[in-house]
Amino acid sequence: MARMYSRKRGKSSSKKPSKKSASWVKYKPTEVNELIVKLAGDGHQSNFIGIILRDRYGIPDVKTIAKKSIVQIMKDKKVYSKLPEDLLNMLKRAVNLDEHLKKNKRDYTSKRGLELTESKIRRLAKYYKRKEVLQADWKYDLERARLLVK
Repeated sequence: MARMYSRKRGKSSSKKPSKKSASWVKYKPTEVNELIVKLAGDGHQSNFIGIILRDRYGIPDVKTIAKKSIVQIMKDKKVYSKLPEDLLNMLKRAVNLDEHLKKNKRDYTSKRGLELTESKIRRLAKYYKRKEVLQADWKYDLERARLLVK
């Protein structure tokens, strides 16, 4: 999919392993679940948990071992955040841009970046309201976002 504001396609991401079984992994599904819950308790998001499991523990794909994705395991164990991670990351970006703009008032490029980020937040919120992930009365507000992020 092309990017919305740059008229280009993004770089391709890393590929899944071609083999569906990882014979070198010595972890059982319950151990992988415990690792995910422990890492989520440390405050890591699901995408970073996957990177940690790949790099430190040699687990190439959680779904082949545990038969569930990382997000599904986190939701089952009730350690997944109330806000979706992509929306939370966009809120963090907006808060950081606003703090930058308070120090650098004439940085018009960052001001445009904040407008684009807020637009993406509103579009994501509309999507999540339609999918009933967010409450119907949820609205984006920079001060409330600042409280959610901190």
